[in-house]
Amino acid sequence: MKLLLIEDNGQLAHWLSKTLADEGFLVDHAPDGETAASLLHDARYDVVLLDLNLPGMSGKALLRRMRDQANDTPVLVLTATGDVGEKVICLSAGADDYVVKPFDDRELIARIKVLARRHAPARSNRIRCGTLLYDLDRRQFFVDEEPLSLTPREHAVLEALILQAGRTVSKSVLAEAINDGDAPPSSDAIEIYVSRLRKKLETSSAAIITLRGLGYLLEHVDPQA
Repeated sequence: MKLLLIEDNGQLAHWLSKTLADEGFLVDHAPDGETAASLLHDARYDVVLLDLNLPGMSGKALLRRMRDQANDTPVLVLTATGDVGEKVICLSAGADDYVVKPFDDRELIARIKVLARRHAPARSNRIRCGTLLYDLDRRQFFVDEEPLSLTPREHAVLEALILQAGRTVSKSVLAEAINDGDAPPSSDAIEIYVSRLRKKLETSSAAIITLRGLGYLLEHVDPQA
């Protein structure tokens, strides 16, 4: 099981990383929100352990950013206060659970395992990006619960994007997704499919963003923005 520990206290981070590694977890550590955002962009984790009081981007801001980008990785907040109002704010922002410092390492490990177990089935068959939903079992896209009509190649491109929602997908990966065994699709062909998909997603809160020289990413956007 792979964890991301986001904690700016070096001593606590070292102890937690060792404790979790001794339990068989793979642990990446980020000392601040910006580093964590970069790691979340490049890798997938089973559970995120998030300290709220981070330098730069706060833990709450990072949590909101994750959820806005359709990253549904379970988040366990590490908070220094047992204040009910603080807990409510964290849960409303998208946290799945919280523990109050100082905590017993056995309780923390138990909560991590419960979160991973609870979220694994839900994440295995449905992926959501804003109002765009992909049912993996049926291989069907929906916008606001209505089926989205796509050609086979449009479907392949959108599938490749939503499986990495919030992360950059290169043109070469998209080309591989729609390669039918004949000549590989050109860069222009990829752009045509992306353009068609953008039109079909206009009524949704999901958008395909172009990152020049890198590829594309699918992310949740505010329709009112």
